[in-house]
Amino acid sequence: MLNVEATAIPAVKIIAPKKHGDHRGFFSEVYSQSGMAEAGIDLVFVQDNHSRSATVGTLRGLHFQSAPFAQDKLVRVTKGRILDIAVDLRASSPTFGQHVAVELSAENWRQLLVPVGFAHGFVTLEPDTEVLYKVTAPYGPANDHGLAFDDPALGIDWRLPHDELVLSDKDRKHPRLADLPRYFD
Repeated sequence: MLNVEATAIPAVKIIAPKKHGDHRGFFSEVYSQSGMAEAGIDLVFVQDNHSRSATVGTLRGLHFQSAPFAQDKLVRVTKGRILDIAVDLRASSPTFGQHVAVELSAENWRQLLVPVGFAHGFVTLEPDTEVLYKVTAPYGPANDHGLAFDDPALGIDWRLPHDELVLSDKDRKHPRLADLPRYFD
């Protein structure tokens, strides 16, 4: 059984799998296709991705893929803690350009469902953080895009000063929302 919580943007969901513990440790069914379907979420995931970030302040994002490789993502943390961000890029949405920020950790065991039409990124809040996420489409290099993490129009509080963030060169060069083509209508 999954507990599904709404966020400020209804398309983005927090999913909390049950965790059963005893003196040996714990067991958790972190993904169940039938459980998701019972919760009204009917997605077929085709790939699992796993990242490890060594230092606090590692920022990955904001990323998305356009059609035909647009991805829904189900994100969870197995070690450490992140601030996970989803930015609405659906041009016809009343929440276009707004974002949801959710803390995910190995301790709180929550997952974030980021649907197609959203840019996604996260910053690590603990060292040696590991993030796993399922996606509904494979990587498509020609359809791989990004959004500037520091765009003032987005108003994202990454919880750390920008000069303490660790980014790839690629993630420092993404366009701002005003300069981004409208990939999702």
